[in-house]
Parts: sequence; structure tokens; C-alpha cells
Amino acid sequence: MTQPAVTHDAREETRARISAAALDLFTAHGFEQVTTDEIADVAGISRRTFFRHVSSKADAVWGDFDAHVVRLEAMLAAAATDQPVLASICAAYVEVNDYAEADLPMLRQRMRLILTEPALQGHSQVRHAGIDRVVAAHVARRTGVTAGALVPRLVATSTRAAATTAFEVWLADGRITLAAALHEAFAELAAGFPSLSSGAVPG
Repeated sequence: MTQPAVTHDAREETRARISAAALDLFTAHGFEQVTTDEIADVAGISRRTFFRHVSSKADAVWGDFDAHVVRLEAMLAAAATDQPVLASICAAYVEVNDYAEADLPMLRQRMRLILTEPALQGHSQVRHAGIDRVVAAHVARRTGVTAGALVPRLVATSTRAAATTAFEVWLADGRITLAAALHEAFAELAAGFPSLSSGAVPG
């Protein structure tokens, strides 16, 4: 007897429940103290279902991060060719991180864990590699070099560092919006890449 297919919406809803349960438990008790069984129990699912949707409790912290990377890649691909490179990256970062007011408490929980939990640092490097890949590819397209060349790689890691700093400032300062922090961080960074911020292509 065949089982009914699980819809994309149902998978997203289950993963969202797992993420919400994990974030609440980690915030209340600490990342190391919480087990996957406890997360599954709070999410109202079985241990088997938990591992069908996320690979580990560290993975549960990030939510659907792969979709986040795909959105960023699509926004960069759609950027106007006459828009300065750094401006296009900043605009994409701001748009992909444009959260509804109701989603901000969970975002704060997630980012505090990602930025402060030592056990998540190795996992973060793997996740950030996806961001670096799509940003480097965008810079490579615009500058006519390979994605592995110095400038695309440097821009990818530098813009990610700027975005991370903006998140840190947003978390620490309740008066600034995330969008404002991102814009300010990229404005400061732009002065370090004059050939990109002006829209010129390096020779």
C-alpha cells in the first residue's frame, strides 16, 4: 500500500515547527543541554520525522537556510548590470533579510545562537560557504574573472563579514533596524573597494 505524498507546504510547516521548538529549547536551556528527542517531542513529531527534515540539532537552528541562499542567488542574478557591484550585493542582502515584524523575535533567537554558541561555529562555516559561493559568482560575472580569483573571493568574505557585523549591531542596539544596519555596514565597506563601488570593472 502506498503512502500519501508529503506536500512541499507540509514539509515547510514541519521544518518550521522543528526550528521553533529547537530555538525555544536552546534559548531556555542551552544548546548542549537539549537533545534531539526533546526537540521532536516539543515539535509534536517522532524522532524519525525529525531526521527526515533536519540532519542534526545544529541544522535545526538555521531553519530553511538553503532557500535563503537560493533567494540571494536569484536576486544577484537579476541585478541591473549598470548597478555598482557592491550596491547590488547590499540590495540583495537587505531584501533577503527583509523579515516581517512578527518574525523578528525568532530571528533574534536564531542569530544570537549562531553568533554566540561555540558548538555552532563549525556548522556556521559550512553554511556561510554557500553565501560566499553565490556572491563570488556574482562578482565574477560582473568583473570577467573566475569566481576563484582574488577579488570575487575577497568581496564575498568581506561582504559577509559586513553583514554579520550589521546583525551583531542590530542585536545589541534595539533602536536600529536590520536594514539600516546593513546599509550602514555596506556604505563603510564601499570605500575600501573604489573600483567596485563606482561601477567600474577592474582591468
